[in-house]
Amino acid sequence: MGEKKLFEAYKNAEHPLQGHGKRDLNVLKEALEGFDGDLDSDIYGSGKIIEDFQQKMAESLGKEQAVFFPSGTMAQQIALRIWCDQKEVQRVAYHPLCHLEIHEEDGLKKLHGIEPILLADKDRVITLEDVVGLKEEIACLLLELPQREIGGQLPEYETLVAISQYCREKGIKVHLDGARLYEVLPYYGKSAAEICELFDSVYISFYKGFGGIAGAILAGDEAFTDESKVWKRRHGGDLISLYPYIISADYYFDQRVDKMEQYYEGAKELAAYLKGCEGIRTLPETPVSNMFHVFFHYPQKQIEAILIEVYEETGIGLTGYVKEVSENECVFEANIGDQYKTVTKENLEKMFTLLNEKLKKDHK
Repeated sequence: MGEKKLFEAYKNAEHPLQGHGKRDLNVLKEALEGFDGDLDSDIYGSGKIIEDFQQKMAESLGKEQAVFFPSGTMAQQIALRIWCDQKEVQRVAYHPLCHLEIHEEDGLKKLHGIEPILLADKDRVITLEDVVGLKEEIACLLLELPQREIGGQLPEYETLVAISQYCREKGIKVHLDGARLYEVLPYYGKSAAEICELFDSVYISFYKGFGGIAGAILAGDEAFTDESKVWKRRHGGDLISLYPYIISADYYFDQRVDKMEQYYEGAKELAAYLKGCEGIRTLPETPVSNMFHVFFHYPQKQIEAILIEVYEETGIGLTGYVKEVSENECVFEANIGDQYKTVTKENLEKMFTLLNEKLKKDHK
C-alpha cells in the first residue's frame, strides 16, 4: 500500500525531479506539430521519413549505415545472431546483469540458440583481464555503456580502447549496448562517433535519455546492416509504418542531444545533495552520466512514509518508488532530464534540509 501511495504522491507533486515529464499523448502531439499532414509515411522500411533519419543517425554514430527498429530487444538479438552466424560460433559474452540476460525471457537462447558467457562479477564493469581470461571461443563481446543495473558505472576510455584492440586481434566482434550512449559522452569527453569507432555494431534507444515514444537504431557497416534488415523482416519488425516512432525519435533527439552535459551536471549536483543527508549513499559515489542509484540505509516502509511527507510539504518529488534491498536498506534509480532544471536551488536546498531532518529523527 505504501508503494502505491508513494507513486501517487510523486505523480501529484508540483515539481517531480525525474526525467523529462509525463509520458502522455502530448509527447507525440508535440513531435507532430510542425509536420504537414499530407507528408507520406514510411512503408515497410522504405520512404523519405525513415531513410533520412537512418542516414542522419549513421552520420552521428560514424557508421556506414543505420537501421530503425521498433525495439532495442529486437535489434540487439539480431546483431548478436549476425555475428554468431558469420563466425559459425554460437556463443557471445556479456555482463551478468546485461539486459539480454535478465529482461528478455532468454530470447537469445530460445529464439537463436546462442549461449551467453557471463563476464565479470555482477557488481563491477567488464575489464580487459576478464576478456583475456575467457576460456571459451566467442563470436562477439557485448559491452553496455553505462552499466545500468549497477548504477550506470563505466569503464575508463583507455579500457575500452584496450578491449577493442584485443578483440580485433582475436577476431572477436564488439557490440555496443548504447541505449544511453549519448548520456555518457560528457564524462568521456568524446563524440558518439569516437566511441562507436571502437565497436563493430551499436544500438541506441530513443525513449530513455531522449524521451521519445519507442524505437531504436542499429548501426554498423553496409553488409551488417543489410543483413539486419532481413532479420528485422523475419522478426516481424517491418511494420507497415513506423513514422510515429521515427518522428518522435528525430524530434526529441534534436531537442535533447545538446543537453546531455546539463543533465550530467544536474545528476552530480543531485547526488551531492543526497549524500549530504543522513543514511544515504549513491552508486557511483559521483555519477558518470545522468543516471545513478540512491541507497537509503532505512527500511522501505519508513522511507516511503518520509518521502510522502516531504513531497506534501515541499511540492517536490524525488522518486515514485523505492525497492527493498534488505530489511534495513532500499534503493531507487535517479534519472536526470528536463524536469530537474524547473526547480530552483533555493527550493531544492529547503527540500533536502527537510528530508535530512526527518531522516535524522527516524534514525535508530
